[in-house]
Amino acid sequence: MNKTHRTSLALSRSLLLTALLGTAPAALAETSLSYTVGAATDYVFRGVSQTNGDPFVFASVNLSSGAFYAGAGAENVDFGNDIDLEYDIYGGWRPALGAWQLDIGVVRYGYRNQPDGVDIDTIEYKLAAGRSFNAVSLGAAVLYTTDYFGSDDSGTYAELNAKYAINPKWSLGGAYGQQSISAGTDFATWNFGISYAAVEHVMLDLRYYDTDAHEFGKNFEDRIVAALNVSL
Repeated sequence: MNKTHRTSLALSRSLLLTALLGTAPAALAETSLSYTVGAATDYVFRGVSQTNGDPFVFASVNLSSGAFYAGAGAENVDFGNDIDLEYDIYGGWRPALGAWQLDIGVVRYGYRNQPDGVDIDTIEYKLAAGRSFNAVSLGAAVLYTTDYFGSDDSGTYAELNAKYAINPKWSLGGAYGQQSISAGTDFATWNFGISYAAVEHVMLDLRYYDTDAHEFGKNFEDRIVAALNVSL
């Protein structure tokens, strides 16, 4: 695998989004199970297409008990080789700290049909915080790995995000992130878009993504993505 292709693989991954949960005493915590399925015109993670610009579908299952959560999900990917499926396992703790909601967690990314000699399975550790100010929600997150997707390098991703609820149906949101790698292959990414709660449990989203790393190939170039999510 040449250096350029290895870099593209290393810089192309995914995190699943989950809803914020409140805290409760462990003995009194309610346990709930939920499911999410969806599809989009492209699978974009940190500004980078994971499907070579093609559509994708995904499904996940989430278990929560008070402030604790765990889950697993899967989605199709296309890195130009035999790898065709990503599967993720994640868990963590979301305590409240005053008006702030924290998220301390871990995510493991796995990939099916990796070529001989390739191992891009990765574990990331997450620390995030968010707070709402009436219709405005602000958040920040840092994710760290000691083994950045098939390399011997460590990686840190830092993000700031915001959302404005126009009304109960419509909202605007965006994020700016910086992916840093110990080998020095860093890049910035940003997105902004509009979301619409069509009916209960159904969310539509139209979003613009871009990075400052177009030199790494077309998967790092700007794009507009339409997505549908159904939560059960």
